[in-house]
Amino acid sequence: MCLAVAGELIEISEHSDPLWRMGEVSFGGVLRQVSLACVPEARVGDQLLVHVGVALTVLEPER
Repeated sequence: MCLAVAGELIEISEHSDPLWRMGEVSFGGVLRQVSLACVPEARVGDQLLVHVGVALTVLEPER
């Protein structure tokens, strides 16, 4: 069974190669470095779905 967790993108570390783009993500106050290679559209403040250190998708805000 796999588990993906939602977290808020706090900071982005840009890189000349988009595959090495990283972000600092807050999971309820716990900060982790996450790869943003799969979500080039991610911006600071977005909620991301993260699995094993890789952001898989940007979550849509609830209405």
